[in-house]
Formats: sequence, C-alpha cells, structure tokens
Amino acid sequence: MADDYLVRIGKLIRDARQHRGWTQSQLADALGTSQSAVNRIERGNQNISLEMIARIGEALDSEIVSLGYAGPMHLRVVGGRRLSGAIDVKTSKNACVALLCAALLNKGRTVLRRVARIEEVYRLLEVLNSIGVRTRWINDGVDLELIPPARLDMEAMDADAARRTRSIIMFLGPLLHRMDAFRLPYAGGCDLGTRTIEPHMIALRRFGLDITATEGIYHAKVVPGISPDRPIVLTERGDTVTENALLAAARHDGVTVIRNASSNYMVQDLCFFLEALGVRVDGVGTTTLTVHGVPSIDMDVDYSPSEDPVEAMSLLAAAVVTESELTIRRVPIEFMEIELAVLEEMGLDHDRSAEYTADNGRTRLVDLTVRPSKLEAPIDKIHPMPFPGLNIDNVPFFAAIAAVAQGQTLIHDWVYDNRAIYLTDLNRLGGRLQLLDPHRVLVEGPTRWRAAEMMCPPALRPAVVVLLAMMAAEGTSVLRNVYVINRGYEELAERLNSVGAQIEIFRDI
Repeated sequence: MADDYLVRIGKLIRDARQHRGWTQSQLADALGTSQSAVNRIERGNQNISLEMIARIGEALDSEIVSLGYAGPMHLRVVGGRRLSGAIDVKTSKNACVALLCAALLNKGRTVLRRVARIEEVYRLLEVLNSIGVRTRWINDGVDLELIPPARLDMEAMDADAARRTRSIIMFLGPLLHRMDAFRLPYAGGCDLGTRTIEPHMIALRRFGLDITATEGIYHAKVVPGISPDRPIVLTERGDTVTENALLAAARHDGVTVIRNASSNYMVQDLCFFLEALGVRVDGVGTTTLTVHGVPSIDMDVDYSPSEDPVEAMSLLAAAVVTESELTIRRVPIEFMEIELAVLEEMGLDHDRSAEYTADNGRTRLVDLTVRPSKLEAPIDKIHPMPFPGLNIDNVPFFAAIAAVAQGQTLIHDWVYDNRAIYLTDLNRLGGRLQLLDPHRVLVEGPTRWRAAEMMCPPALRPAVVVLLAMMAAEGTSVLRNVYVINRGYEELAERLNSVGAQIEIFRDI
C-alpha cells in the first residue's frame, strides 16, 4: 500500500512540474537536491516526508498535499449528462478583489454585498487581517464587513498569502496615501507567463511612488510633493493598471485625468464604489477617466458588486458543450454582447429576457436561455480585444465551443504567453487542437469527447474549460488538484450539480 501511495504522489509531482514547464533539474535546484533524486521521487522509488512534499508544492505553487488539513481537492466527473433548469451568475471575482483593495482607502466601515467566497478573496482577507484590518462575514456569511485600523501593521503582513495572489499589486495605489514607505511581496496567481508590472510603475510614479525590487520584495517609497501635472497616459490598457491608477487618484487632492484606461466590468464597478465613497469619476465606461480626488475618506459605505460576465460565459459554454437547454440568470449583458454576436454567427439558438438593473443600480442584466444548437466554425479568428471587444478571459471558452462546432476555428490568445498552450490539454479528452505557436491554436470540430484522468492546468480559465469538456465526455473523468478553479469560482461543482451535472469532490491523501 505504501509503495502504491509513493507512485501516486510521484505522478502528481511529475504532472505539477510539467504543467509549471520545469525540468527535473530545475525542480532539483529549487529544492536543493539532485536531479536523480527528483527522478526517483517521480517514479515512486523514493521515500518522501510530508515536509518534502510541502516544499515541492511550494516550489511548484501547486497544492500537492497540505500539512495540518486534508490534502488537495479533486473532482470526479460522470460525463455525458444533459443540464437543465436555471442557474444564477455570482458576483464578479475581479470586481470583488479590487473592492477589497479599495477598502484600504476608507477609514470607516465598508460592507460589500454577496462577495464571492473564493480562494482569491480568502488570500486577500488573510493579508488584510495580518496588517490589522478587521473583517467578518455577516448576514449568514453572504456579505463582508471590513474595518481598518488607525495604522496598518505592514511588518506583520502574511507574505505567503500575498505571494499567492496577483491582486496584491493593487495595494500600491491605496497604500501610497497611508504611509511614507512599505514593502510588498512579488505578486503571484495564475501561471500565465511573464507579466510585467512596469505599466503600474509608470502610472504610480506620477503620484510620487518609487519602487525598487530585491529578493522577491517590492520596496516602495513615497516621495512627498509629487502629483500629476498633466493627464496620465497608461502604456497598457490593462484592468489592474487602470484600477491602481484609480486607487491612487481617489485620495489625491486634485483632479487626475487617466487616458487609455480600461473600461472593463471590474473597472466600472470600482468607479461606482469610489463614487459611493464620495469620489467623483467622470467618463465611466470610456477610455478617459477624470477623477476628482478626496484627500480623506472616513465614512460607512454599503456596496453591491455586479455579476461576473466570465462566469456567465463559463455557464453558457457548459450548456453548449453538453448540448443542453439551460437558463443563465443575471447575465451582465453589456459585457457579453460581442461574445453572443460571435456565437449567433456560429448558429447558437438562444433568447434573452428584457434588461433589468443589478444591485449596484448601474449594470444591465438579462436572463439568457441557451438551447442545443448545430454550430459552424466562425469565418474569422477568435481573438480578444479591450472592452468593448471580446473579453480576454472569455477566449478559452471558445476552445471548448469550437471543438463541438463543424469546421476549423483559429483562436489567437495574444495577451498571455502560456494560456493557449494549456488549451491543448483538451486533446487528452478527445479534442483536436493544434498549437501553431504560444499564442495560436487551431481547433478542429466536431469532437467526440472521451473520459480521462489528468492534472488541473495551472491557469484558471483553461482549467474550467477542461472541466466542461469532462462534463461532455461519456464515462468517468478525474481532474486532480482543482485549487486554481477554487481561486475564481464559488462552489462551481455543487452549482453545476444543481442543474444536472454529476461531479464528486474527493481527496485521496
């Protein structure tokens, strides 16, 4: 029995290493051991302690096994089942994490309604708690209350939690108003290749923030008396870059103009929240934002973030690949219109309700009903563009959708270095995807899905795409170590089960 466990653990370690793109020698260097020792571990021929397993998991940023509580979560999927009924879209993950960072602007009590209970939020809460922010779930765990201390204790920051979320980068904008100097760990999150923070630095230098990086730490220093004397032009129309600039401008005593700003859903939600804090923001929904800053914010605020268009796209894709009729309620239609226009050209049979307003009073929602459809590959390639183009995070779902359409579809994921590569994991489930280069994949459909057991890709959206394909595949599939899915989706397996899926959560170590 012990030998069997060693083999299974070795396979998990090998899969995690390969998904990270590391050789055995690279893993050995990170562990301070030899390549031959790693080879023995992966073949199950080496006794291995829990401490060593934990070290390997930390090196690979993969929860292979955890000390002190049950091991990593896996999913067992019985596929080939039709979905039916209705399912609600949860609030936006990306908006929620931005609002948690924005709460640092406020000296008063912040209440956020229906916050997504996901790992990304939990990591940020661990960081906030460690520096003195009091947080608690209220109203039966539905809403979240945050109360900051008079002074943040940055030296006590939970560095491990901070390194596991890229959202920590959005602490920079609020913190530059609260202290003269501070340190932040390097940002982590999904493995999506090299993602420079230089666009953040270019914007925040205009507010006097100077940063040097040494040994995994950003050392930030605020130079007094510096403020933007002309519009800030972002060198990248990124969501978090725009949010950081907004957070810095919110408490700048003056008017800040931000150009080439993202107008995506999470940025709009942040703007609406800032308005609730008394910060006037002109141009919401455009690429030029004018922020009328308030040097001190001390008020009790209650805000409801809107629904997540990427989760809506995930649920729509689930219906398409399983050939199901499913109603998806509370879809933020403004951020799904391009996707639906492309799907209509492919032959999607669907209808939508009249529009109504989200709880934030601003975002437009619809209920969307999707029916089984005979899809044809689109004539043009699928590629993302900044809003109002096709959402960057929705591109991976078109890989699964294109796989059930007749013909060839070219998907060009030009934003991230590695994500297109992870989409080829669908080939293990019967897909026919050809990787043309690190950014382009050619998908051949239709697909006869087949069950398989595999490691979860280390990127959020490709991981969910693999899960959806497993739901369509006849037989039983296993998706191992789904921590990355839990980073961005709340109780996804349970909610899919509520509309007819058969997904079992289990742990084997």
